[in-house]
Amino acid sequence: MEQVKQFFLQDRYAHHSGIELLSVEPGHAVAQMHVQPYHFNAVGRVQGGAIFTLADFVFAAASNASGQVAVSINVSITYMGAASSGTLRAEARELSGNPRLATYTVDVTDDSGALIAVFQGLTYRKNQTLPWAPKP
Repeated sequence: MEQVKQFFLQDRYAHHSGIELLSVEPGHAVAQMHVQPYHFNAVGRVQGGAIFTLADFVFAAASNASGQVAVSINVSITYMGAASSGTLRAEARELSGNPRLATYTVDVTDDSGALIAVFQGLTYRKNQTLPWAPKP
């Protein structure tokens, strides 16, 4: 899936945020973000938007890895803890899917494995393909 990883290097916002895609396959992806001072909110914790960006990015990677364009139509996130250092890791997993819709969950954890956030997303699969899609 090196072609998928190369494609997601084009996500400028994720790159700007310091997110690295570690692994990706259809329905599953893992990414990480090393916490930097620019991720902090006013009270010295990782800002919720930074955590959301990490979760949303890995959701996009997992849901598009098959080569069919998938776009999010609904997402939510629940913050379970706070982080202020180390590396945050996000793992996306497809829970269910059909030719048009799929649901995903993303767990964001810290270095100790503590759950920082749970992200849930619903994606719509379009009639468009990406460069690595199998040819009919």
